[in-house]
Amino acid sequence: MLRCCRAAAAIAAGCAPGSPRGCRGLAMAKSKFEYVRDFEADDTVLPNCWIVVRLDGRNFHRFSEQHEFKKPNDDRALQLMTKCAQTVMQELEDIAIAYGQSDEYSFVFKKKSRWFKRRASKFMTHVVSQFSSSYVFYWKDYFKDQQLRYPPGFDGRIVLYPSNQNLKDYLSWRQADCHINNLYNTVFWMLVQRSGLTPVQAQERLRGTLAGDKNEILFSEFNINYNNEPLMYRKGTVLIWQKVNEVITKKIKLPKEEEEKEVEVTRTKTKVVPLHCDIIGDQFWEEYPEILAEDS
Repeated sequence: MLRCCRAAAAIAAGCAPGSPRGCRGLAMAKSKFEYVRDFEADDTVLPNCWIVVRLDGRNFHRFSEQHEFKKPNDDRALQLMTKCAQTVMQELEDIAIAYGQSDEYSFVFKKKSRWFKRRASKFMTHVVSQFSSSYVFYWKDYFKDQQLRYPPGFDGRIVLYPSNQNLKDYLSWRQADCHINNLYNTVFWMLVQRSGLTPVQAQERLRGTLAGDKNEILFSEFNINYNNEPLMYRKGTVLIWQKVNEVITKKIKLPKEEEEKEVEVTRTKTKVVPLHCDIIGDQFWEEYPEILAEDS
């Protein structure tokens, strides 16, 4: 069968099968078109830099309306995003930490990662495709009987950060953005849902207000202390690798016993664990120094 294939290839190349000349012709025919590889851009990222892939939902305002997300925060949607991010980290184990809020997630690859020969396009496409397919696959686990009306879209970008402080500042920026957006959305939707304002009226009411003004509106008009809102809303979600103990049941056969017995066994496993905590201050990084370790 293999000989027939080679003969067919030689004939297709315009050469007599079985002759050295035919073999040379086949080799030349193969290399004739390989010049197109020269058009591929070299997108290898700089060494010794943290590689951050951030993805964002495309037209997610419309997507959330079409799928009737609860406002200002929908636990189902946030938990689905985290599930997808966990799946990405489990598939691409060189991710040291991830941070997510609303419809975005940032994945931080280790400084010394050699995955995909450090090609930027490979990092981005693997993360975005794995995340997007996971969103569709796990949708029913979080939205139950609510049908997915059309597939979501996500875009991605890559940014390099040469120092640990640069990376910490980036993650701090994203968490600060989470706080700013969530505070605004919490007040906005209270004004719309409970005060009966139109979206335009709510925007006008909040125009030019500072954080203290928004907190005062929540407390004085709706009896809401913003600091008591769930941490997942205010701080977003941090994903890190942690060793956890799992208890499993195994069947074993003891000496001098005829039948197998079920026993509980505790084993240690490294898993992706979600945290809802502050990452702007030093406490988080002091508690988890391994994230920024030099051997990362």
